[in-house]
Amino acid sequence: MPVICHSQKRLNEICILEERNSKMRLFIAINFNPKTRSRLVSLRDELRNNSTRGRFSAPDNLHLTLVFLGECDKKQTADAKSAMNAVKFKPFKINIGCIDRFKRRGGDIWWAGVSNSKQLTKLYDDLTNKLAEFGFQIENRKFCPHITLGREIITKESSRSFEEFGQTIDKIELMKSERINGKLKYTAIHNINADDR
Repeated sequence: MPVICHSQKRLNEICILEERNSKMRLFIAINFNPKTRSRLVSLRDELRNNSTRGRFSAPDNLHLTLVFLGECDKKQTADAKSAMNAVKFKPFKINIGCIDRFKRRGGDIWWAGVSNSKQLTKLYDDLTNKLAEFGFQIENRKFCPHITLGREIITKESSRSFEEFGQTIDKIELMKSERINGKLKYTAIHNINADDR
């Protein structure tokens, strides 16, 4: 049986740690222009004012997730970019017209809902199909487009509809999620633009 010296064991531990650190937590998202983001922040603030508890999304973190990829190594990150590059779409409009919640023990997830959009659903389908071709395991559940306003929320607020607002979508982005000084930060590391020809 081979004997591994202490220095070799330490080197192995460092390699394992570096491999973990080289992975990134990724998702593909639609980010919003300042006007739409400002409207979403107003919805979040109204919800927060009517709540006794909750963790509310930072303004810069308000986004619409298309696909959550999870922890990805360098090859998976490159594959995600390739899958995105293979997807073609035209600019299209989305509208936001309600707030609702996913019920959870210990506090609900509250979100702003996106109205039905054939173009958004097609973009989601095309994207997930391409990702699957590259070996990604995609959750098999109905696409429910929403923007998370907060988590673990206890509130007297009720689900409701309101006059729709929205924007034209002409770009999707591959986002990296990380904690910096205890705060969640999302950074775009790749994007593709709509084909407006």
